Amino acid sequence: MRALPRITGLRRARADEPTWVLPAQLGVIALAAIVYLVNLTVSGFANTYYSAAAHAASQSWSAWFFGSFDAANFITVDKPPLGTMLMGLSVRIFGLSSWSILLPEALAGVATVALLFVLVRHSFGPVAAVIAGAAMALTPAAVLIFRYNNPDALLTLLLVLGAGAFLKALEAGRLRWVILAATFVGLAFNTKYLQAYLVLPAFATTYAIAAAGSLRRRVAGLLVAALTVLISSGWWVLAVELIPAGARPYIGGSTNNSAVQLLLGYDGLGRIFGGSGGPPGGGGGGGGGGGFGGVPGLLRMLNSQFGGQISWLIPFAFVALVSGLLLRGRAPRTDVRRAGYLLWGLWLATHLIVFSFMSGIIHSYYPVAMAPAIAALVGAGAVELWALRGRARFGGVVLGGTIALTAVWAWQLLDRTPDFVPGLGPAVAVVGVLVAIVLAIPVSVQAHRTQLLAAALGLVILLAGPAAYAFDTVTTAYAGGDPAAGPAASGGGQGAPGGPGGFAGGVRPAGAPAARLAGVDAGSNTALVTYLLSNRGNATWIVATTSAMQAGSIELASGQPVMAMGGFSGSDPAPSLAQLQSLVASGQLRYVLIGGGGGFGGPGVNSTSAIDQWVTSVGTAVDYGGSGGTLYDLSGVTAGA
Repeated sequence: MRALPRITGLRRARADEPTWVLPAQLGVIALAAIVYLVNLTVSGFANTYYSAAAHAASQSWSAWFFGSFDAANFITVDKPPLGTMLMGLSVRIFGLSSWSILLPEALAGVATVALLFVLVRHSFGPVAAVIAGAAMALTPAAVLIFRYNNPDALLTLLLVLGAGAFLKALEAGRLRWVILAATFVGLAFNTKYLQAYLVLPAFATTYAIAAAGSLRRRVAGLLVAALTVLISSGWWVLAVELIPAGARPYIGGSTNNSAVQLLLGYDGLGRIFGGSGGPPGGGGGGGGGGGFGGVPGLLRMLNSQFGGQISWLIPFAFVALVSGLLLRGRAPRTDVRRAGYLLWGLWLATHLIVFSFMSGIIHSYYPVAMAPAIAALVGAGAVELWALRGRARFGGVVLGGTIALTAVWAWQLLDRTPDFVPGLGPAVAVVGVLVAIVLAIPVSVQAHRTQLLAAALGLVILLAGPAAYAFDTVTTAYAGGDPAAGPAASGGGQGAPGGPGGFAGGVRPAGAPAARLAGVDAGSNTALVTYLLSNRGNATWIVATTSAMQAGSIELASGQPVMAMGGFSGSDPAPSLAQLQSLVASGQLRYVLIGGGGGFGGPGVNSTSAIDQWVTSVGTAVDYGGSGGTLYDLSGVTAGA
């Protein structure tokens, strides 16, 4: 196996590569930069929950370490802190703005595409790399998430970095690359907990089969990898567990203020099997279709929630995987191409199975983690099937049939939104079928160029649908916790309980102010913030509210700590009534805002809760000049009141 190039950065094309490779590489990276960076601030602060945490991280190193929602360290977000750490550093450097918060996400996307190009080029050649890079850059879920501030952007980059180090470990047979790959997985764990581990079956199986060295050496490598994953994953959780609860913020999303309980419960097995700690409840109703993710099942990734986000090239990827493994079946154990098929194929299969059958909360952007595998397989398969066409008569039929099948599927996806780019779906299908016919007809050597152009046209037309979704996503503002790329599919597919302001899935429809979707009317927010800043006195938190999204909007507008009672879902037991009474009595909290959260706020702190009842019974409702909920002044209230 030839040596793998460095896993990061650009380099000159090898002497045996055509001169077009480097310009093509730069072109793919430029495509990603355009799609991910142009009009980046259209969504404002996007997910105000994480934006508030990024602001807090820029104000307090303690909040930066814990991933706190507020700089006063009352409660953390419901994810590990690596994502907010990166955004917090950006805000420290550039100041608080939409651009400074979203820039790290966009750069993570560009880096992911650039790195995937390098990895696919090494395993399958430059043509495959160009196809894979373009497919990755235009995947709708990727376009959305690399322009948004949810943790999946950094997660995806870290996993692809892990794949780069892993491929180097396969060939070099040195433990330092095994350790580096495992460390990247551990960092991904500290970005989104157990989802990072979905790549481990692919890594472990491929290493056991295809790594250089004896069986004993491979087993030793796997043991070292397991230990490294454990250490690089667990350091933050261990540190949090060792710090007394009174000396740190409450662990948001947990039921007992434990990071271990969070990663095993709400962010772990609760996602797989369902359980407590749902998304923010809402009165908006969302769309139809079974809430977040629809009904679990084998075809879930093809349904209206996920199909347009990730499934455009899945038919091609599966044909590529099967044909690639069959064609490389007699290759040496350490064959680099077969190892690539194993890695990306198992990566895709594991994610597909888990995402399809998990019964807990799942959002339509989660499958962005599948995008690198799909893109790599499509690039590899296109090259492999083209080469097969030159060796066997049925090769052209397989390649053409794969293009036609994928084109027809794209038509079906586009047909779910008939008013979106009318006519594109049938055009894709017709061109795909015509390309298949051209490729299936045996031709002379002189007609080779015609078939090559037909194959290239077929691959381009397969990216037409994702490209249309990408353009729509670049020009649309999104807010809330469950955004979805492209147009809303028919059948209520993108709906979800608790969408901001009642809109499906947290997607901003045309004309709807992003600030309102983030959980509070913009005019009311301005009046509220002005009043709170003028009357806060010496309070640590300028207000406590029953909506995390609304709390985030207020925190970002005021630049001051806001207490998100109940955390993201509203169901966290923080604060208790006694804790709230103590904070009020000590002067650390003066105002509590009830209601007005645009549908957010869950069962833990609703109108029937003990906190609500106490606040409304002892507090004084004040007129702050807005209508975004009722503001209560608790100054002068004692703990026993």
